[in-house]
Amino acid sequence: MRAGIDVAPLVLDNAGTARYVRAIVGALEARGDVELERLTWGGPGRVTAAVRDVAWYPLALPYARARRLDLLHCTTFRAPLRAPLPVVVTVHDLAVVRHPELFTAWTRLYARTLLLPVLRAAAAVVTVSAFTKREVVELAGVREERVHVAPNAAGEPFVPDGPGPVAGGDYVLAVGTLEPRKNLARLAEATRRLGVELRVAGAVGWGSVGIDAPHVRWLGRPDDGELASLYRGALCLAYPSLYEGFGIPVLEAMRCGCPVVTSAGGAMEEVAGAAAELVDPYDEASIAAGIERALARREELRAAGLARAARFDWAASAEAVVGAYRAVVS
Repeated sequence: MRAGIDVAPLVLDNAGTARYVRAIVGALEARGDVELERLTWGGPGRVTAAVRDVAWYPLALPYARARRLDLLHCTTFRAPLRAPLPVVVTVHDLAVVRHPELFTAWTRLYARTLLLPVLRAAAAVVTVSAFTKREVVELAGVREERVHVAPNAAGEPFVPDGPGPVAGGDYVLAVGTLEPRKNLARLAEATRRLGVELRVAGAVGWGSVGIDAPHVRWLGRPDDGELASLYRGALCLAYPSLYEGFGIPVLEAMRCGCPVVTSAGGAMEEVAGAAAELVDPYDEASIAAGIERALARREELRAAGLARAARFDWAASAEAVVGAYRAVVS
């Protein structure tokens, strides 16, 4: 089977989508039963990204080496509405549909005009969680049998006893791009009430998210080795996001033996199961109480998190993706 796969997200950043693309491409190439051709265009600039959205994805990508390929796999919701070959689309979340107010004007416009039609037009949709599958079925009206769940995973260096020093000091860790749905203002208030330092690891995003408080320290965007060190040294990871399609930091933290506090009722609860403290992300008191419980249960949550994280594997995710491929070319 010959599949063209969109790797353009790799030029943008090292956030969740790029991590997914890098890992799933590696897992697919390791199998030996799928011949992948990596497809990309342009660089990280805003103008180039806009051209990629409005021209490369809908017009150029579907015809790139189409005669040599059996299918096209678009690794985000940016994908063509029409193509001369079957299109498989990975959906990481539908946050922009559920919470458009949390996104930039450009993302809202693109989502309003193309996101749901792209999902309806795809031969198959791959989601990173069962939660996101339910969202795709409900919000896009895609039939359940066309949606395949292939959960995210995590690997090196996210292990409990990896190389390099463990970050020092007593701190609660937050991980993610600085943007509204990460809920950093409420988390900052919760940690202020507890009198504990909050360290925030993530790139500047959008929405004028501020973290200006005496007890909050912004670390920028660390590389994976530095991030693993931060997980291993933290009192806990606090990840009370308002909406995620998966929540990769939850899994990375559990793999590092770091207790997790995260939001109840969505994809993050699906990932963490009973191995984390679950909180109401809209309530600072609930977040603070969850952090207190996590600190009291630190060793219990560490063991439970390591066991839970072992259930996620990129090879298994690649098998599910190949299942979607076979469904559209058989």
